[in-house]
Amino acid sequence: MKITIAHLYPELLNLYGDRGNIISLKKRLEWRGIEAEVKEYSITDNIDFENIDIVFVGGGSDREQLLVCNRLKEIKDDFAKYVENNGVVVAICGGYQLLGHYYKMQDETIEGLDILNIYTESGKGRLISNVVVKSDFLDRPIVGFENHGGRTYIGSHKPLGKAIYGNGNNGRDGFEGVVYKNVIGTYLHGPLLPKNPHLCDYIIEKALQNKDENFILQSLDDEIEMNANEYVVNRFHD
Repeated sequence: MKITIAHLYPELLNLYGDRGNIISLKKRLEWRGIEAEVKEYSITDNIDFENIDIVFVGGGSDREQLLVCNRLKEIKDDFAKYVENNGVVVAICGGYQLLGHYYKMQDETIEGLDILNIYTESGKGRLISNVVVKSDFLDRPIVGFENHGGRTYIGSHKPLGKAIYGNGNNGRDGFEGVVYKNVIGTYLHGPLLPKNPHLCDYIIEKALQNKDENFILQSLDDEIEMNANEYVVNRFHD
């Protein structure tokens, strides 16, 4: 079995070590004997969603988001179809914001892809903090680092989890991220997946189950990774 990972626009969207998420996905597949191919797409490349198993979109500055959004609008329908067909998407910070209706800044509005029923508006000051998230579909907390000026509102969508430390989506409702079908959107950098191998495996398993619905992912020896995760949880949450 082979998993193809599409890394969208890494030359523009790669804040705070987001590329480490690609490395984590690839290595955790290879450690299980599963072939993993990473395809990096530049802003001018055509994307063949039919032959992609995981789409990764990282974070970028407002200027870079605007460049990316203008390009993504051209493939909006194909991207939306991929999502509705249970395609796996991991979207971090700016990539997360782009999946919604819009990101309203002080003097400009970035039009989103309308893939998720969410929206983002700029707020006063930046939300900067380590974050600990309790998710109802994982047996361990998710940890990461946030640094964002936008406040995202997810409406009736399911959040990735409850922010038990840190600000989360908007610093008001207590939630962080979003989950829709096989899409995960989050503000957590760090990078996210090396800090949270349990979340990484959840994403990998969803992609593999799109090929074989009965596929069960083999566990790995994650003692070191889990000890690191637990240290962060204990440090920032009583």
